Amino acid sequence: MDPFELTLIDAAAALRTRQLGHLEYVQALLQQADRLTSLNAWISRDPERLIQQAKALDRTSNSPSKHHPLAGIPLAIKDNIDTADLPTSGGTRALLASRPTRNAIVVERLLQSGGLIAGKTNLHELALGGTNHNAVTGACRNPWDPLRIPGGSSGGSAVAVAACMVPAALGTDTGASVRLPAALCGVVGFRPTTGRYASQGLLHLSPTKDTVGPMARTVADVAWLDSLLTREPPDLPDVSLKGLRLGIPREDFFKDADPQVLVIIEQAIDMLVSEGVVCVTLDVPGLKLHNDATGSTLVMFEMMQSLPAYAKAQGLSMNALLAGVGSPDVALLLSRQLSNERVTSTAYAAAQARRHKLQTAYAKHFADHRLDALAFPTCLMTAPPIGHDDTVFLDGRQVPTFKTLIRNTDPSSNAGLPGISLQAGLTAEGLPVGLELDGPLGSDRHLLAVAAAIARALPRLPSPPMVYA
Repeated sequence: MDPFELTLIDAAAALRTRQLGHLEYVQALLQQADRLTSLNAWISRDPERLIQQAKALDRTSNSPSKHHPLAGIPLAIKDNIDTADLPTSGGTRALLASRPTRNAIVVERLLQSGGLIAGKTNLHELALGGTNHNAVTGACRNPWDPLRIPGGSSGGSAVAVAACMVPAALGTDTGASVRLPAALCGVVGFRPTTGRYASQGLLHLSPTKDTVGPMARTVADVAWLDSLLTREPPDLPDVSLKGLRLGIPREDFFKDADPQVLVIIEQAIDMLVSEGVVCVTLDVPGLKLHNDATGSTLVMFEMMQSLPAYAKAQGLSMNALLAGVGSPDVALLLSRQLSNERVTSTAYAAAQARRHKLQTAYAKHFADHRLDALAFPTCLMTAPPIGHDDTVFLDGRQVPTFKTLIRNTDPSSNAGLPGISLQAGLTAEGLPVGLELDGPLGSDRHLLAVAAAIARALPRLPSPPMVYA
């Protein structure tokens, strides 16, 4: 196995036991990133710094201490998470040279564990979209088909992981932005319970909804990163598939999905049932009613407080930030909030009330039916072609791009629930499909354990063909 193919846990073990040199590992990852620059996964990198850090680690005669479990492992950081050594641009022109004075707390925790920063990854401009078709930093491309989107807004992080440029990455998720690109790029993406990870040092859209989320090629790697970010014990509880209870919300989450996606998801469900999983077809009462009145209202209102505050901290006016926006879809969203179409404080208060009702509906649903998780397609479709920013074809119908991409991930985001997207399989076209699992508030470690058990039962996804081309 080539060094760049190693999972996070396997790479850490190989480095710790000196089966693999730090410089050898870093150079393998850098060569992979250089070979696949056409995917446009990165906004900024410092390869020379990584090489020097690896050389310094190789000169250390003793094995890394148990307090530095990530010693020598480069990790990708989405470019809306602050780093002191590289700019934090948010993928927008006015911030391309912005240099925060300190690291975000989540970055600091990875560095304290011995991790290295591989670079800052491309994203949908200001994290305000699901395609990662960014007019300022360029379109990020899906490694399974470079003519297709990787999903957004954490597309660069998903591409870097899927294309074996790094073993793991951090993204952020407001309504889909970790799980959607994970699904479309064939990796694992975890959105924790809102508030589980420290939020200091983020270019926020919506503090009510935003969270950092880890991405990797296995559930075990994501669970390990979760433990490092929270400083909890790394071991997951043992979960047996036999008797595990999954809710299958067919009306809310399966309806109108691409038939190719449904084939893969149904195969996964059938396999789980054969392993003893109890799958119950149940929809969350009132989900659509409560959700439709919640998500975008919260984000748009809070965004107009968060963005000016971040710009000011970087010495910029809001006008300067707006003037640097290049993506038409993002410019339109922002312009609406500066007009009489803006979300009012009254509408915002009503959305908060609806959010509470949505949380109550979810909690009652999980409790009444004794569910370990809900299971459904992460996205209704596979990755669409780049450039379909407004509308996209889904099973012969023209539908709104953004609303369609995030339809299944948005409700649990609004409720603040933990959710994880797993690799379910490949369509006949060779495109990845994600299976999402959502759990009750605060059930993060149990959900990760459930995901790990399910992932072991599903067929393992190969790497994209271009990884070895």
